[in-house]
Amino acid sequence: MNEKAIGRVLKKWLDSESVRREDLFITTKLPPPGNRAACVEKCLTKSLDDLQLSYVDMYLIHTPFGVPETDGDFQRHANGDIVLDLETNHIETWKKMEDMVKAGLTKSIGVSNFNKNQIQRLIDNSTIKPSNVQVEVHVYLQQDDLINFCKEEGIIVTAYAPLGSKGIENLNKMAGYEREIPNILDNSVVGGIANRLGITPAQVLLKWILERGVAAIPKSTNPTRLRQNLDIFEFSLTEEDMKVLKGLEKGIRVCDFGFFKGFQLGIHTTLAKYKLGNNFLTFFS
Repeated sequence: MNEKAIGRVLKKWLDSESVRREDLFITTKLPPPGNRAACVEKCLTKSLDDLQLSYVDMYLIHTPFGVPETDGDFQRHANGDIVLDLETNHIETWKKMEDMVKAGLTKSIGVSNFNKNQIQRLIDNSTIKPSNVQVEVHVYLQQDDLINFCKEEGIIVTAYAPLGSKGIENLNKMAGYEREIPNILDNSVVGGIANRLGITPAQVLLKWILERGVAAIPKSTNPTRLRQNLDIFEFSLTEEDMKVLKGLEKGIRVCDFGFFKGFQLGIHTTLAKYKLGNNFLTFFS
């Protein structure tokens, strides 16, 4: 959605030689309407045109589900639910992602919102293993099993919504999906550690993620908070801090895609049948 704006800024920076391309790491994603082999190259080429780049550093499949291509809004059933593309095939799409690496259009490839079974299936049927798995991770959804699996496979995990993404409530409301999102930043345990160390609750949460060997991509448009989110390398969390933060696990997913009517996944349960043999697999970990 913002690739054209980012592309204009990148071109300005690179043309002025104030930054070198090799000093930037740029990731973009294959969107759900492009989640089929025939669309991978077209979608990536469109992103590169908008970003005004010849390659990206990482290209991720955004979701394990796909939707039919449209010129505008999603296709919907008569009841308003979004139409799923039941022809989505992870293996065929992944093989085309591998072709994009071989063509030099992306340096690495990965997935977002995939679960362990889906990732294992890609590994078993690939020549290029996923380099990165981007999933929701925070103290209320700690993803131990998935993170340990990825570490064993040499796959880097990136945590999105590491601060809980309270702002997603507004997106839900605009879509007519009412759901209260817990405010992790207001958690008293997190606040107590922050007060003791003289830092912000956000810095505690981000440090906790890094200490687990996971990358974090917090979202903010506030310059002060952006700087604070980067300033997390001059303090340490104790073993006791890590232990009490681990005790905050609630199995609560912030981004359940309920803002897409028809994709109300819940925390653990919604299933869809794709071309995965005769197996049913949960969308998310």
